[in-house]
Amino acid sequence: MAILELRDVKLQLGEKLVLNGVSADFWEGHIHALIGPNGAGKSTLASTIMGLQGYTAYEGEITFDGVSLRGLPIDERARLGITMAWQEPARFEGLKVDRFIMAGAKDKSPAKVREVLAKVGLDPDVYAKRAVDKTLSGGERKRIELASILAMEPRLVLMDEPDSGIDVEALERIFDLLGDMKAAGATVVMITHSLVVLHHADHAFLMCNGRIIDKGVADKISGYFEHNCLPCDHVNAPVLQEGQVVSV
Repeated sequence: MAILELRDVKLQLGEKLVLNGVSADFWEGHIHALIGPNGAGKSTLASTIMGLQGYTAYEGEITFDGVSLRGLPIDERARLGITMAWQEPARFEGLKVDRFIMAGAKDKSPAKVREVLAKVGLDPDVYAKRAVDKTLSGGERKRIELASILAMEPRLVLMDEPDSGIDVEALERIFDLLGDMKAAGATVVMITHSLVVLHHADHAFLMCNGRIIDKGVADKISGYFEHNCLPCDHVNAPVLQEGQVVSV
């Protein structure tokens, strides 16, 4: 069953049509990947679903669990159970980690804070009272952001480049947590350039030039993305000789 449905979604930013008729169904309780070259419109699509400022004047329809998202501000979408993990996690100078996690948590108890910090591999005794600021590494901030998402118990998680700025151990922990979210019935959409990340998805979409041009299981999409790039009007399109096939 599709929990998130997009029908002919178009979005123009300035003079450019960045989303050009995107239609897709994201199934409940599945991990989806959205893959494609730089400039394909992947992050723009996630920002449009989340309702970020500057991304709300879209054409077409986006529905979440049968409810249209048109006109709904970010906080209303969050109440529906939609959240987003950024490629570069935010800093909140002076805000303590425990308060950051409690802000959106369903269970705002200190015990819940300790639980989710432990799940992302951070010692609660060390991190709960630290500030979410420049003293934390990018990897630490990404783990803390993930802990806050776990505490929200969301129904839909949009993840922009989940492997950005973290080590292999942290990435494997994220994959384990994504499996836990899926088991709890959450839907995850990962925006990625990484084949490692792609292969942890149940289903994937290949996006190029503002359009979804293919979909299917991860193996199908990775093969297409690696070996069947064709000339098109995208700014990053390769120049092919007759009979040549290249990777993007």
